[in-house]
Amino acid sequence: MKRVIVGLSGGVDSSVAAYLLKEQGYEVIGLFMKNWHDDSVTISDECPWLEDSNDAMLVAEKLGIPFQTVDLSVQYKERIVDYMFSEYEKGRTPNPDVLCNREIKFDVFMDIALELGADYVATGHYCRKGSIDKDGQTVYQLLSGVDGNKDQSYFLCQLSQAQLAKALFPIGELAKPEVREIAKAQDLITAEKKDSQGLCFIGKVRLPEFLQQQLKPKEGIIVEVDESLSTYNKAVPQFENKENELAYFSTKPSYSLADGKVVGKHQGAHYFTKGQRKGLAVGGTKEPLFVIETDVNENVIYTGQGKNHPGLLRNVLFVTNDELHWVREDLALVEGETMSVKARIRYRQPLEEATLHKVQSGLFVEFKNKQSAITEGQFVAWYIGDELVGSGVIS
Repeated sequence: MKRVIVGLSGGVDSSVAAYLLKEQGYEVIGLFMKNWHDDSVTISDECPWLEDSNDAMLVAEKLGIPFQTVDLSVQYKERIVDYMFSEYEKGRTPNPDVLCNREIKFDVFMDIALELGADYVATGHYCRKGSIDKDGQTVYQLLSGVDGNKDQSYFLCQLSQAQLAKALFPIGELAKPEVREIAKAQDLITAEKKDSQGLCFIGKVRLPEFLQQQLKPKEGIIVEVDESLSTYNKAVPQFENKENELAYFSTKPSYSLADGKVVGKHQGAHYFTKGQRKGLAVGGTKEPLFVIETDVNENVIYTGQGKNHPGLLRNVLFVTNDELHWVREDLALVEGETMSVKARIRYRQPLEEATLHKVQSGLFVEFKNKQSAITEGQFVAWYIGDELVGSGVIS
């Protein structure tokens, strides 16, 4: 019997993952990760870790599998929370869920599981794992979940071949309603439990307050930029080569106070992200205001009216070499090569046609259509068919 350690989160997905593995004849052990101690910033009745660990324990009891809790809060703080603070300070918007999978679940947690003699680590993610034989080597594939509405392959876009080799995703072939049905049929306490929203394994966090612990509020101004700004309408130059063209279109506009009018105040540019609409508290505009740029050095937020404001739209982005990752290392491009893919710049965004262009300093992703709110610090992931083959941090 192969031994599998399941990351039991206290939710329905991981509960059913554990049940299915047991049915398939694996020796299953449930492990709950405690990643957070500070209850003052969680919206406590939404998703306190205590309730979750209790639910996970009850599921393990019901399934008749061993269960224990591991405290990873030190590593979580170092690898996720501290990273998030430093990214926000730089005016970038990190994705803690992608990082949590790369750094915690499939690294720290996986190491613990392997020390406990596990052959595999399993999670309740809606994605699938495939494998192909290439030149006598087994190459693992990260495939999107069958339930297009719940596909979570994006969150695993930073996994390596070594991590995938040891990973199992038992519910990837199922749709969410089927997962709930199985949980009900097995009388699992999590069958009707709401999905947790918020940071991976922390629960719902009041993000501004969470950040304010480290990043102090600082009053600044909100500037509205009109779409008639000359920057948006200047003539496109002639380009010597494709790389120059891509570099031109991937460069975001830079704004100054003279480009718009002051329409309000905010408590810190680092609390806002591109494309954000809520929390600006500015009324009286014909269309809602969206954040088109944050300047953390000058503490200014630039906004524009409507979701089609030209300040939000761009069709090329860039990933530096040190933030470029190939799940399929065998498909990695070399300088001068291109690849046609489908790509997304955020979870749940429909896949969009794009072309990858490898250059000396990194990789350009050129979308066929303009994308809204391309945000530095977020991940772009690219697919061939239903296989996620690589990803990178938008620079």
